[in-house]
Amino acid sequence: MTLAYVASPYTRFPGGLARAYYAARVVTGKLIKAGVHCYSPIVHSHPLCRAADIDPLDLSIWYPNNETMMERCDTLIVAHLQGWDTSDGVAREIDYFTKAAKPVFDLDPETLSMVRR
Repeated sequence: MTLAYVASPYTRFPGGLARAYYAARVVTGKLIKAGVHCYSPIVHSHPLCRAADIDPLDLSIWYPNNETMMERCDTLIVAHLQGWDTSDGVAREIDYFTKAAKPVFDLDPETLSMVRR
């Protein structure tokens, strides 16, 4: 069974972190409903930050955690939400999957159409 990692913008998302979480949650939910087994670091970590009083911008925590999950995932889905193309985090995730020779797909968040890079 293939497991996909869902990349989406967070830190500088228009409207703030809560809106970034909401947008990632919607896209990830649509993918799961469509039968895609996936993991979103934003959907997973944003509520944890609130519950455990963790700084959501502390990259010394999130980079190692995200890299562990990227290692375990088989493919990357880049959700083309506003700001995806200028996101440092999304760029880092694309670079990781590319260097690992794992497939990278670009996703239209409205139609769920995907194109392999």
